[in-house]
Amino acid sequence: MECKRCGNKEKTLFAYDPYQKKYYCRKCIAFGRINADEAIKPVTYKTKKHQCRYELKYPLTYAQELAVAEIKMNQQRGKDILIYAACGAGKTELVMDSIMRYLNEGKKVGFAISRRQVVLEIRERMAKAFPTLEVIAVCEGCHEKTDGDLIICTMHQLYRYPNVFDLLIMDEIDAFPYRGNELLETIAGHACKGQRLYLSATPDEAMLKQASRGELAIVELFQRPHGYPLVVPRVIHTYEAIQLLLVIRFLKRCKKAGIQVLLFVPTILEAKRYAKSLRLLFRCTHLTSQSDNKDKTIADFHAKRYDLLVTTTVLERGITIKGIYVAVLHADHIVFNEASLIQIIGRVGRSIEMPQGEALLLCRRITTDIKRCIRAIQKMNETAPQQQTVKLAVNA
Repeated sequence: MECKRCGNKEKTLFAYDPYQKKYYCRKCIAFGRINADEAIKPVTYKTKKHQCRYELKYPLTYAQELAVAEIKMNQQRGKDILIYAACGAGKTELVMDSIMRYLNEGKKVGFAISRRQVVLEIRERMAKAFPTLEVIAVCEGCHEKTDGDLIICTMHQLYRYPNVFDLLIMDEIDAFPYRGNELLETIAGHACKGQRLYLSATPDEAMLKQASRGELAIVELFQRPHGYPLVVPRVIHTYEAIQLLLVIRFLKRCKKAGIQVLLFVPTILEAKRYAKSLRLLFRCTHLTSQSDNKDKTIADFHAKRYDLLVTTTVLERGITIKGIYVAVLHADHIVFNEASLIQIIGRVGRSIEMPQGEALLLCRRITTDIKRCIRAIQKMNETAPQQQTVKLAVNA
């Protein structure tokens, strides 16, 4: 027995239906029932040759243009590509040329992301960049319409698109729930019949090894459009009670300067508890995976109705809020690994209007992940000007 959708061959993960007298796969039943050895039904989605162009608020920098040219060259060679770019370097802008070229050739393009909030944000950005296209979001609460000129969806929704995409762009491949999830990896493989673009600021060792072996092309960009370096966090290790006093002092200073803060904590319970106590001093709310009205909370924070948003790793990536600072309480907690901390710190200094900022890590001990996070950011900052010098020399 084999499930043609998820590749399951484990007999214990099949169940027998005595009415139909058939076995069905339990491993991927969340995506709808499929019987053992049943072929995936072909799905037809509309395609047409577009004549689209993309519009950006700010033109691409020279470094971004060179990265776009490198992506195009590797696509012409038929290679899948890893775009390894620093947080805020403009990964989304780098793939717009590929989207335009594929759609203008009459091919189907999908953009898959791990988290629902980021799907909605990317859909909005793509709709502004490609005003002539119908850009749709397919995620929890948004799946009445599943076909459009450009499809932005969560990784889980890729099961709707077997053998559909000529170009599949996959963002946040190192994040939960995609990372290490064989089921989602298999479904993504079925969805793409052409080339893939992987986007990450924190690729794992396995993907970097693939690139080093030549199995995957890699395009690197560590320079942000405004040219300022990534923020290197300030680390303070002390007792928990003192951590809270220090973070309150930090928040008061930010409030006085009119700067909003994202305060990251390890657990949902702590997010609720700290938000309740800090509400006495600041305009404050919390957001976790269990929160209701997530979209409204984020919109209110964008609109500066809050000084402080206490959150978990649910907001560690994808979200862009101008001019914020970040602080992490209990940064030595196991939930804050190297990739998570890099992404959290990457929320700071993303806008051209406020290219600098502060990031504060508070912990009882400086973990290996904290050290590796700082080294990785410092390495990106050192590499960025070197990349620019080399590319200028090559172009000359």
